[in-house]
Amino acid sequence: MNSGNPDLIRLIRTEIEKQGPISFARFMHQALYHPKHGYYSSGRCAIGHKGDYFTNVSVGPLFGEFLAAQFAEMWARLGSVKDFIIIEQGAHDGQFARDVLESLQKRASEFFAALRYRIIEPFPILQDRQSRTLERFRDKVEWRDSLQPFLGVHFSNELLDAMPVRLISGNMEKLVDLEDDKFVFVERPISQQATFQRPAQRDAFNQAALDWIDDVAAKLQRGYVVAFDYGRLEDEFQGDVQVRAQHRNLDSPFEQIGYADITMHVDWSSIVERARANGLRVAGFTDQHHFLTGIIAEFGRGGSPEPPAGYCGQSPLPDSPKTKRALQTLLHPEMLGRAFQVLALEKNVPAGAPRLAGFKFEREPRNVRKVPR
Repeated sequence: MNSGNPDLIRLIRTEIEKQGPISFARFMHQALYHPKHGYYSSGRCAIGHKGDYFTNVSVGPLFGEFLAAQFAEMWARLGSVKDFIIIEQGAHDGQFARDVLESLQKRASEFFAALRYRIIEPFPILQDRQSRTLERFRDKVEWRDSLQPFLGVHFSNELLDAMPVRLISGNMEKLVDLEDDKFVFVERPISQQATFQRPAQRDAFNQAALDWIDDVAAKLQRGYVVAFDYGRLEDEFQGDVQVRAQHRNLDSPFEQIGYADITMHVDWSSIVERARANGLRVAGFTDQHHFLTGIIAEFGRGGSPEPPAGYCGQSPLPDSPKTKRALQTLLHPEMLGRAFQVLALEKNVPAGAPRLAGFKFEREPRNVRKVPR
């Protein structure tokens, strides 16, 4: 039984009636990003206890505070330049940006003075929410609807998993069709005239993610790309679509259309392969537990006495029951610690430097050969 936004359902039905079955990528794009009715673009997406799912940012400010320390180290490695830009894509309501800027204003005044924070946000309703959240930093933050050339770091948290995917297995593709006015999956052979090459052993072909890394690599003049998301390397990749609303996993993407999140595990190997083809190097790849542990060890109490240049103070460690609970949620393997991985890429950064703090305890995955530096 199809359910969800009736106007959106009607639009998708009309499209199928006119042109026949559509790819799942097209369906997913409409469900999530239709300008008026999409789950994200309409502003319906909600995170936290009262929303549809938890993410690192919904745990509290601690995540942003730790990343602020990592950004400060990156700034120092790039020579403490005066035109450093932090770009965030998929900023939701702006909470992460606020957490980062508040931390840097308090602990890294030189870095704070040198940076601009740029949010890539094509949807007006979300930009409006972000501008309200970031009102006190209105002189520091700017918005764009697409990437432009920059020196600095591009950050994203759960951006790639929400990019539309085609569902491909072998020489067959699952398309979305109508049966008695209801959406159903149908399988069709992939056209011999297909203009793409399907990566071997993939069940989902995420052209949008590959186009994204092409764009980021082209616009990054010097600096880093840091992506947090949940996914697998090639030999472990699982191509299952996940649909979530009000902290429940739904059985089908045809439930709560426009009202539910639709995601897919990230195929990190294909992202890395494309990044390297674009001239980016892997600066690190690990799980969130080990990434944050590295930050704590390097900049926290009892850690290195050599914080990044201009970083005055230490990364916040638990000093209250609430902060301790937040840290446990971010680190614990059965919570967010192992569910998320972190990929860092770099361009025009001097080779031979020590690992970034977040990758101090980088775990070597079984097939680390597929994530070469």
